[in-house]
Amino acid sequence: MKGILLLAVGAAAGFVAAHQIAKTPEGAKFFADVDAKAREFGSAVVDGYKAREAELRDAADDFLK
Repeated sequence: MKGILLLAVGAAAGFVAAHQIAKTPEGAKFFADVDAKAREFGSAVVDGYKAREAELRDAADDFLK
């Protein structure tokens, strides 16, 4: 129970700190950069998933013919 409480307090403190940092120009630039990189990574994961799915579908179609 103590661990969960500490986790919640840490998450809340991190949220407050991030909110305060994001108010500064440097902080806003930092978080915009992190957001752009996260979106780029997510897009790469989706593209890879779709490419692999297409490969597997083609292989399954060849197998079933």
